[in-house]
Amino acid sequence: MSLYNVTLRLLEGFSVSFQLFFGTLIFAIPLGLIISFGSMSRFKPLRWLVRTYVWIIRGTPLMLQLIIVFYGPGLMWNATAFSRMNAAFLAFIINYSAYFSEIFRGGIEGIPRGQYEAGQVLGMTKTQIFFRVVLLQVVKRIVPPMSNEIITLVKDTSLARIIAIQEITWLAQEYIASQAIIWPLFYSGVFYLAFCGILTLLFGYIEKRLSYFRV
Repeated sequence: MSLYNVTLRLLEGFSVSFQLFFGTLIFAIPLGLIISFGSMSRFKPLRWLVRTYVWIIRGTPLMLQLIIVFYGPGLMWNATAFSRMNAAFLAFIINYSAYFSEIFRGGIEGIPRGQYEAGQVLGMTKTQIFFRVVLLQVVKRIVPPMSNEIITLVKDTSLARIIAIQEITWLAQEYIASQAIIWPLFYSGVFYLAFCGILTLLFGYIEKRLSYFRV
């Protein structure tokens, strides 16, 4: 089994992992922002409902959530289950939106109240204050924790194999069963390391670009 053939095969699996990673980010980040607003709502029933949801999602394993989303509809309602990829997308989006919401909430609540009051004195609306005064400072605050979560997401995509999605780790494991060789499994780690390295450099660059904010 040549290195070239193994690399091509693992690249196929990595493309699946990347689709799961990118799709999760596209939907989980805006959803997380919406959830964070709910967790800060002055309407107590909504606030406690959202915070309970976040507590449950953050307190249970992603692997369990994948199993429930994929197998749950068929077991409970005899309904047609999601496709494997759609179930993975849904489970990852639900999970990571809860984590992102707490990061957003911490960033927003960390802005001094005086900045909101100063905006009101200048005649700005709440929307203008949020987008023109608060948002960039929030971004500065949340970049480090968000980068950690996003890098964790890269590695968590390997959990999709629990519902038989043929991502990179699944394909690497196939070589153990079919060819009785283990090195492709270790080799798959190179793909994760390279991708995480690129993201680390990217977020380092973003942090430097935002360094003019002193918080």
